[in-house]
Amino acid sequence: MLDGLPLIDVHLHAARLPTLKQAWREWAHGFGDASVLGPLYDADGAIMPAAFDRYLAEEGVDVALLLAEYSPKVTGMQAIEDLLPLSRFNPDRIKIVANVNPHLHYPVDEEVRRQLGLGAVALKIHPVHAGFAANDRAMYPAYECVQAAGIPLVVHCGTSTFPGSSNKFAVPVLLDDVLRDFRALTVVLAHGGRGWWYDAAAFMALSNERVWIELSGLPPSRLREYYARHNWARLTRRMIFGTDWPGVPGIAANARAVAALCPDQDTAALVLAGNAMRVYHLKTGS
Repeated sequence: MLDGLPLIDVHLHAARLPTLKQAWREWAHGFGDASVLGPLYDADGAIMPAAFDRYLAEEGVDVALLLAEYSPKVTGMQAIEDLLPLSRFNPDRIKIVANVNPHLHYPVDEEVRRQLGLGAVALKIHPVHAGFAANDRAMYPAYECVQAAGIPLVVHCGTSTFPGSSNKFAVPVLLDDVLRDFRALTVVLAHGGRGWWYDAAAFMALSNERVWIELSGLPPSRLREYYARHNWARLTRRMIFGTDWPGVPGIAANARAVAALCPDQDTAALVLAGNAMRVYHLKTGS
């Protein structure tokens, strides 16, 4: 709980440092809180489960979703197995999200089912880092699997500055095909169209009840500016809180800043936890 409201952060990268490239480490220390990162890691570069769970509790986080990322050309290999010690330490608070890369995994649906079997509550794809289009038919078996399981598809929808990124794959219009072909699939736009696509992301979320905007990596102080062309009261009710931790000064600080932008307390409750509970089928224990 944070200030009397449940808090769910749907976008955290709890990385094992030896598996990642230097650019990722520079990003984490450049945008995150180095005083927090140090005490959370052991000598081998792995996050310590008890310390991490305690940190989340201190930040008011009821549920945290940790992301894997199989993008060896850009950030490295953040395998889902690296996250299991954290989720198993406190499965009520810490959940995991699957990830597949069609250049590495075949068949993709088989890999999705394997990761769901490990406890994943969603599938995230990262076209910008993995180098494929979201509407690539090679991914359709994965989407069919996600739709059948009734879990959301999270799609990186924003620019990336990591060397080797392909920002042309961040355009949300590519998801029109996916939404048309998978009529029961829920899509979460991670980073909310960051860069050149805020309007497109907002339009999709306002016009399709299966599309949501996720706020990770977006500074709260600029949200109104980013979505200035849209009805703020309506749009906030289509938003889901996420930080992109550790690339953020603090989870609680971000959450309070986002809540302050909401038109009312009911909307703040939706953004900070209610929408995530609905989309990811989560409970907070409150």
